[in-house]
Amino acid sequence: MASGILEVVLVDCKGIREKEFLVKMNPFVVIRYGNQECKSSVAGGEGKKPVWNEKFMFNAEYPGGEDHKYKLTFHIMDKHKISDDVFVGETTIYVKDVVSLGVETGKAELRRGKYRVVLLDKTYAGEICVAFLRHPHKPPEQ
Repeated sequence: MASGILEVVLVDCKGIREKEFLVKMNPFVVIRYGNQECKSSVAGGEGKKPVWNEKFMFNAEYPGGEDHKYKLTFHIMDKHKISDDVFVGETTIYVKDVVSLGVETGKAELRRGKYRVVLLDKTYAGEICVAFLRHPHKPPEQ
């Protein structure tokens, strides 16, 4: 089994639907890979076009076992100060090819791409832009 780091670059979102009429949303993203979870910063007041340009690191092993799905889930949420945060949309991206190619070649990259964001009923809710890089070990701090 080879282990390494899956680097996820959360770039931005476009066209996500605001739930409130008079107030711009304050979106953030919860990213899950297996039992690992990271949260982005809150893009305060950026509404339907939030920009993050943030990097997140996940431990990635290959092969990962029979129950490992090599999937990243992105849950876009609207941060509320007084009440519970509100679900805005989600997307699932399978990264098995990036992880396995990274094991074979030492490093693999999936450049920035746009992925469909959907609501719980699977209707379209905008798009999210992310990129991926698989390192054999943690890259040096920049």
